[in-house]
Amino acid sequence: MADIHSTAIVDPRATVAASAFVGPYCVVGAEVTLGDGVRLVAHVVVAGITSLGEGTIVYPFASIGQRPQDLKYKGEPSRLEIGRNNQIREHVTMNPGTEGGGMVTRVGNGGLFMAGAHVAHDCQIGNGVIMVNNATLGGHVTVGDYAVLGGLSAVHQFVRIGRHVMVGGMTGVENDVIPYATVTGNRAHLSGLNLVGLKRRAMPREEIHALRNAYRLLFAPEGTMAERLEEVATQFHDIAPVMEIVDFIRADSTRAICQPKPENVD
Repeated sequence: MADIHSTAIVDPRATVAASAFVGPYCVVGAEVTLGDGVRLVAHVVVAGITSLGEGTIVYPFASIGQRPQDLKYKGEPSRLEIGRNNQIREHVTMNPGTEGGGMVTRVGNGGLFMAGAHVAHDCQIGNGVIMVNNATLGGHVTVGDYAVLGGLSAVHQFVRIGRHVMVGGMTGVENDVIPYATVTGNRAHLSGLNLVGLKRRAMPREEIHALRNAYRLLFAPEGTMAERLEEVATQFHDIAPVMEIVDFIRADSTRAICQPKPENVD
């Protein structure tokens, strides 16, 4: 039987694993599912059609699964799906999806969402993502695996953040960010590749070298982006990380691709 503190309010229709812990003054709604080993430390509210995967820990004053902050939302039965082994720190907010965005917000496994971070409706978050204190995602944002969003950063709705991206603190991201890149600035610009992150993830040296060469070619001043993209695709067709960038740029998107300042093409 789950360990539920006497001051917690858990709707009897909620699905709570026997190994879950619901701490003091938590509130758990009727359509919530808490997986094995989930821990709601204290003063946590989990509402809506929300599932928390095995081993996820939620810290005090987080608000998970409340109504989306979208005036178009009309009460449709949308969902919030949170994966395994996430750490959701104090005052984090995560909202379910809407009819206009596929009806579901998804958070992968092994993420760290530091105090005050916000995941808006219809976002799709990969595995191992870190959102530092007060990082904010607008609606419909996609964040790839192992991306890091610095403190007080903000991502515009419908933007795509590629895998292994580093977003600098206090950076406003208005355009799509290619995988493996770093972006900084009041309004984000590419400032190079996330070389520190790639080394930490043990990417082979030859792949990092190919990425650097492809990055220089892709954002060189000569020719058009379409011409440079085709050249990169031809020259590096057998390098998977480079082709991931090519496919990312070729994919349909409502946002432009974030560009470097001329002095940052390196």
